[in-house]
Amino acid sequence: MKRLLLGAGIVLGSLLSVTSLPSLADDNPLKGNIRVVIGSKSTGGDTYQAASIVAEALSKKLDMNFKVDAVGETAAFKALERGQRGNTIMIFHDQSYLGYLYGQNGYEDIFATYKIGPTIAINPGNAFLVPKKSPYNTLEDVIDAAGNGKTVRVAIQPGGVSEIGYSAIKNAVKLKYPGKEDNVVALNTGSQADKNQQLFDGLADVINGSVQANEQYTRLPADDQKAMRFIWLTAKSTTLADAPEAGMGELNRAAMLKLAEPQVKVPLADGNNFAFDKEFFFLYNKDIDPKIVAFLDKSLGQIFADGAIQEEQKKAFFTPDFLPSAQAEAHLKAKMEEYKQVIDALHH
Repeated sequence: MKRLLLGAGIVLGSLLSVTSLPSLADDNPLKGNIRVVIGSKSTGGDTYQAASIVAEALSKKLDMNFKVDAVGETAAFKALERGQRGNTIMIFHDQSYLGYLYGQNGYEDIFATYKIGPTIAINPGNAFLVPKKSPYNTLEDVIDAAGNGKTVRVAIQPGGVSEIGYSAIKNAVKLKYPGKEDNVVALNTGSQADKNQQLFDGLADVINGSVQANEQYTRLPADDQKAMRFIWLTAKSTTLADAPEAGMGELNRAAMLKLAEPQVKVPLADGNNFAFDKEFFFLYNKDIDPKIVAFLDKSLGQIFADGAIQEEQKKAFFTPDFLPSAQAEAHLKAKMEEYKQVIDALHH
């Protein structure tokens, strides 16, 4: 991945030669055990997986105990506010700023309230699916159906990575069929299991899901109530190009690329197509010691330069995605502004 290599290269250059450093132990400003809170309560979800891979690598590298604690976003942000000493850090994904853009309770502007740390991984599997017997064979069919007066019900979890894809679909309808965008209707649910159930019960025409969680259902015969198929992967094609060739289950990388931009077009007002990479990154207390930020950037720079962590991430179907803190903040701010425009376009 070009950005990964660029990010790692910059870190390596700033350290002159990280591989020549004898040890990180001598200049380690961290003391004691490190609690890594995540914005999810699930220990089986992608946030926990992504955080655990990095926490284990840091534990081994620094001979310290980094323990992942799945407390959910509200408790995680509160814990972070008390984490000035650096013994509590957070790992979450784009929902941390999307929740703020959507006005969800408990979300603040992360760039004003917290210190942004490095990016670590992308889940390239964020997706939208329909029942296997659906008349909608493509996302374009969904857009055209809404434009021609059909109500299209989309099951999402509000205020996050589910809703930004939903907003992009709705905005595409508005661009192609002005005034018809309200035919795309959100069914606000909770977990992935809740969204799946909406489809099983025939209440949703489209659901948000992921390759990891939903690929198994795409193998079922069409007459099975749980059978579904992918119509869109939101990730950038360049991100998917870095996924393992075998893909996941019966969905290989070549098939995934046919489900993403530019093969699947979700137009934006500027003539480009919408794409969204679900990206995981560190957050720190606003007043954290800059030495800790620099130290963890350096530590992760070495870990990614070693190369073993990338293999672990790919086994779990993550795309390696390391950027040190300063670059990560600039990159994520740009993403927030891009998706703010999509959200704002639906209210004008």
